[in-house]
Amino acid sequence: MLYGDYVAENQDYGTGELINMVEVHTLTAIEENPGVNISELANMWNRTKGAISQTATKLEKKGYIQRRKQDGNAKTVMLFPTEKGIRLSQAHKRYDAIEVSKTVDELLRAGCTPEELDTFFKVVTKYIEILL
Repeated sequence: MLYGDYVAENQDYGTGELINMVEVHTLTAIEENPGVNISELANMWNRTKGAISQTATKLEKKGYIQRRKQDGNAKTVMLFPTEKGIRLSQAHKRYDAIEVSKTVDELLRAGCTPEELDTFFKVVTKYIEILL
């Protein structure tokens, strides 16, 4: 499967709802930056305002975000997640954390002995203790 196909393919991130990677990452950016506008999102993601606007429209139709006009400036539209959008964004973050953890675990186990992994995690744990 090509990467372009992968990001366009709908997936379930743990809520039972299907959404593609571009939409869920855009939703997560909105959830983490409530009130963000199309131009700001386009700059964050290095995409055109038109592409972000199309994705935002899809998210709005699915009930994940709301558009609100900025007070005193009817031209600027701010984007906010709905409760449904917040739930999906948080499920997506959990999903990504689990998948990344699985991938890292597989890669570490493939290239390291159990003893090397024990030593690595012992050092990381000690390092975290020092930082805290």
